[in-house]
Amino acid sequence: MSVLPDNLDRYRKFISFMLKYWQSDLIRNTTSNAMEDDEKNKEEDFKQTPKELLEDLENMGPTYIKLGQLLSTRPDLLPEPYLKELATLQDDVAPIPYEEVRKIVEEEIGTRISKAFDTFDEKPLASASIGQVHYATLRSRQPVAVKIQRPGIKKQFLEDLDTLRELADLAVRHTKTARRYSFDHVLEELSRIVLHELNYQREAQNLKTLGRNLSGFRDLIVPQPIDDYCTGKVLTMEYIQGKKITSLSPLKQLEVDYSPLVDQLVEAYLQQIINDGFVHADPHPGNIQFTPDAKIALIDLGMVAKFTPQMQEYILQLLIAISNTDGAETAKVLLEMSEYNEETDLRAFRKAINDIIMESEHSTAKDMQTGRLVIQLNRLSAESGIHIPVELNILGKILLNLDQIVAVLDPDFDLKKAIQKHVSTIMQSKFYEELKPENFFTMLLQSKKFAENAPERLNKISENLANNNFKIKIEAIDEKRVTDGFQKVANRITLGLIIAAMIIGAAMLMQVPSEFMILGYPGLAMLFFLLAALGGIYLSYIIIFRDENLHNKD
Repeated sequence: MSVLPDNLDRYRKFISFMLKYWQSDLIRNTTSNAMEDDEKNKEEDFKQTPKELLEDLENMGPTYIKLGQLLSTRPDLLPEPYLKELATLQDDVAPIPYEEVRKIVEEEIGTRISKAFDTFDEKPLASASIGQVHYATLRSRQPVAVKIQRPGIKKQFLEDLDTLRELADLAVRHTKTARRYSFDHVLEELSRIVLHELNYQREAQNLKTLGRNLSGFRDLIVPQPIDDYCTGKVLTMEYIQGKKITSLSPLKQLEVDYSPLVDQLVEAYLQQIINDGFVHADPHPGNIQFTPDAKIALIDLGMVAKFTPQMQEYILQLLIAISNTDGAETAKVLLEMSEYNEETDLRAFRKAINDIIMESEHSTAKDMQTGRLVIQLNRLSAESGIHIPVELNILGKILLNLDQIVAVLDPDFDLKKAIQKHVSTIMQSKFYEELKPENFFTMLLQSKKFAENAPERLNKISENLANNNFKIKIEAIDEKRVTDGFQKVANRITLGLIIAAMIIGAAMLMQVPSEFMILGYPGLAMLFFLLAALGGIYLSYIIIFRDENLHNKD
């Protein structure tokens, strides 16, 4: 660890925070009752109030504000009052003074604001931990939203992440819990996501990619960037007039049937997850806007998730198993995508997974069960010593946020049935995608390489066979141990035959008259009996004690 004063101050702040909350009733009770609707998990039960937790995170800086934003979507970890309080971290951050905004914009785009924009509002539309958004119009009178990154925020994030990484590595080395939940891997993934979010040019490209992928959904909008006014710290994009999904009035929800719109939104996210492998990874209510013409806009593409084709297959199988309430298949898919050792109690794990899946059989959107269920599967896997891919944690967060939005628009929406309905369409689309000419060209190139190398490889095999040099190496068993075992068996059988022969010989000698007598019996016969008895005792000792010790050693 670095001992520079700034680093020591960061360690002090983090350790003080952990000492305050780690042993508190809040953490102890909510983690032990993570998925239970327990009445005791209320604000008045805990010493630390929701407002106090929020203020502590704000005082620790933007990295911990980001942590608070993530916690605000985790009902499996914190009670409802704390979730509501932390949700304000998504909007209520002190804005950057306009003079700093003007300076950053002009330095980044290389010209004065008055020359680049026809109008530029000094008051921000929104202010977040990483940046803030201003309304402006271009010289063409096109309305745009300009997002400006906070000055010095990247340096601060990097320093805080370095501190957390050092402490996470220390925890993994010395605590079982940190190893079980792979704190170091989780932090590594968080660092990657945050660093991508700090690069506005990457976000501009993300907007373009998602816009192309969702172009077939008529009621979904993705604002597109204005390339000439985009840099690493300034992002200019189409302005979307809208409001948070959660701000819809109850009366409006009763008057309008939003189920077709919800169905389209769910299908769009399933396509992103299963077919595209490129997903809007932070769909909290602040990033999903409801427009005046009853459309949904997906904004803030700083945080995206990318799933490999193999992971897409696993997630598809997992979602199908969950939607079919198939606990056995769910456990099977989880085990296939994860890593575990021989000590893992797979039978107990399968039973626990089956119980969880069965309990969720009749849940609807208002229960916010699907994302919560995936998060619960993640936690159960970790507690069982099964290391699941980090992509499944991301999937849980995406679905949990999606559950919140769907529950507002259509509380009775059945997400499981929607998954079942759209899966066949998505799979068909995925199949056609794989039949593209470029995929055939790849297969042809691989076949060409195989055909080119096949004659040489066959020649080598036939030559080795002809010269009796062909060898097959098998590492499935310990050859020396097997041969030693056979030798022991052969030795004991031989010793047993000798003992049997001595007994039979002694019995036959009993009938032969002899002057050498022992205890009134022919002496030679008695000697054979004694030798046979000693040999039998020795053989019995080896079998009973030596073999038992060998067994225990294994």
